[in-house]
Amino acid sequence: MANHKSAIKRIRQTAKRTERNRYQHKTTRNAIRNLRNATDKKEAAAMLPSVSAMIDKLAKNNIIHGNKAANLKSKLTKHVAGL
Repeated sequence: MANHKSAIKRIRQTAKRTERNRYQHKTTRNAIRNLRNATDKKEAAAMLPSVSAMIDKLAKNNIIHGNKAANLKSKLTKHVAGL
């Protein structure tokens, strides 16, 4: 167990940050899944900008790698264009 006040504070901060990152990542994955399952092109095209923004935010906060974000956005854009 941590003995210093700063170490105890770090543990609290890490736990809070981890929970927030998990929530954001899971929410984004659900949005991606909903976009992939969409069959209506108008609906999918309306969802694409918000999903792309969510992916960009994950990449900006180093929750996912920048290249993974680019690959996801590219595949989703191609999917929407092909509907």
